[in-house]
Amino acid sequence: MLQVYGIKNCNTVKKALDWLNENQIAYEFHDYKKEPATEAQLLKWEKELGWESLVNKKGTTWRKLSPEEQAQVTDAKSANQVLLANNSMIKRPLIETKKGLLLGFNEEEYHNKLK
Repeated sequence: MLQVYGIKNCNTVKKALDWLNENQIAYEFHDYKKEPATEAQLLKWEKELGWESLVNKKGTTWRKLSPEEQAQVTDAKSANQVLLANNSMIKRPLIETKKGLLLGFNEEEYHNKLK
């Protein structure tokens, strides 16, 4: 079963969950607000995606950081500190599949990797 990580009220997560439901693909949803990501998960995801991919620099959580705090995110270790303190800054949805990870919502990619 797919493991989907994100935040319920995120529009991109909603699109992904709608697509999964419409295509009758079973998944288990993990809401960062109720079930924060762990350092072990971040390290595992970074091995495949790289730490840079996980940091959502377009979201409001990133923009709320001061320029000094943003400037300190320079490597996996510093990124993980910020992501653990601010799970909503992790790009979403993140989907664990048997074939690897999917990040964000791309209907074509979902169709190719999940069907």
